[in-house]
Amino acid sequence: MQYRTLGSQGLTVSAIGYGAMGITLAYGPSDESEGIAAIQRAHDLGVTHFDTAELYGWGTGSNELLVGRAVKSFRDDVVLATKFGFDLSTEPLGLNSRPDNIRKVADNSLRYLGVDYLDVFYQHRVDPDVPIEDVAGTVKELIEAGKVKYFGLSEAGPQTIRRAHAVQPVSVLQTEYSLFERDAEQLFATLDELGIGFVAYSPLGRGFITGTAKPAGQYDPTDMRNVDPRWQPGNFEKNVEAVGRLADLAAAKGISVSQLALAWLLTRGEHIVSIPGTRSPQRVEENTRAADITLTDTDLAAIREILPDGGFGARYAQLPSWI
Repeated sequence: MQYRTLGSQGLTVSAIGYGAMGITLAYGPSDESEGIAAIQRAHDLGVTHFDTAELYGWGTGSNELLVGRAVKSFRDDVVLATKFGFDLSTEPLGLNSRPDNIRKVADNSLRYLGVDYLDVFYQHRVDPDVPIEDVAGTVKELIEAGKVKYFGLSEAGPQTIRRAHAVQPVSVLQTEYSLFERDAEQLFATLDELGIGFVAYSPLGRGFITGTAKPAGQYDPTDMRNVDPRWQPGNFEKNVEAVGRLADLAAAKGISVSQLALAWLLTRGEHIVSIPGTRSPQRVEENTRAADITLTDTDLAAIREILPDGGFGARYAQLPSWI
């Protein structure tokens, strides 16, 4: 495993991390014991970066509780990242980054995870009703109180990042980024200028790039991929064809298409890491080996030819707005 420093505040994590969302949210029924086994196997293989959120437990703390149980014996060896910013009492789901809610979520997350401090505390989505300066100032207070070590943003645009950074240095931005999704590249110049790291979520295109995608409608009714635009007729077939070509390229190197995709991400900048999620310890082993793969210029050119601008179909039916 290789390790990278994100931002100018000293946050160091494994190049391949672990995203825990799918254990309890969005991808159908799961086995919690298998999720714990996957997290613990990741640690065995050198992963030090584990990502969760209030949202992933839908207000019950279930995801953070599971992550906390899984890492209890090695908590001091790892970075735990969690997130605030939703109003889970509304339908449809609303936003809430008011200072009182940020403090409440921080205390809940500390309790659910069973820890004395949160390594990274992200604003999960920008709240247009709360000035970002108030958000950053509240997290700054939590850092000064010893409850949080590093401040992160998710799905934020350049102006928001700059305004937040002026109040409390932002260590990391988390946004979807993969062979399928390239929009985040427009943010990289700002991040480089300010010295902010980048965490890529859904680095395997919500599983599409693993080569196991099924058409929409063939997943459990609770699975978000049933409505994901990339899985819809027209887009689905084009994405399957592209992943097939990537798989051929990967096979020629003796690696999996997932490993090819994760290795590609690590070539995009020295301050970029990813957090693939899986419930399978075997998939964890496959993903972490991507950190040891070197892609040649010829490999990168072949990937560009297959997917020059990303996959087919938007990543969400309603895209977040970056300002």
